[in-house]
Amino acid sequence: MTLHSDFPAPEHGLLLTHFLTVRDVAVSRRFYADVFSGEVVMDENPAMVKVANSWIIMNVGGGPTPDKPDVTLDVPQSGERVSSFLNVRVADMAGFYAHAVAKGAQFLTEPVAYTSELRCYLRDPDGYLIEVGQSTR
Repeated sequence: MTLHSDFPAPEHGLLLTHFLTVRDVAVSRRFYADVFSGEVVMDENPAMVKVANSWIIMNVGGGPTPDKPDVTLDVPQSGERVSSFLNVRVADMAGFYAHAVAKGAQFLTEPVAYTSELRCYLRDPDGYLIEVGQSTR
């Protein structure tokens, strides 16, 4: 297999990627590529989308494996309680919001102005919470 030029494999040091357990890899891959103007690096097994200077890795859930013997991967069961979320910072909230809505993203609210930022939240197709913010300092 030939690696894509943007495959997240550092030659030194480290880099951070984010893995999401998803119900439908194609739907989630398309969401992150479209809404966040990402570049698909791998289609599946797992899917990988480069978003700005980060990577979102997606695959279906599954049971324990030798390297995680007591862990089962599953999608969120409820959107009311979350223990983590993706935080995305943008330079132009209005532009991002309009682009994302045009691509089908559904936000919890329109952007809200706070003391030092504009902020809003949306969910991906599996219910993962994503914060989008723009500094106003």
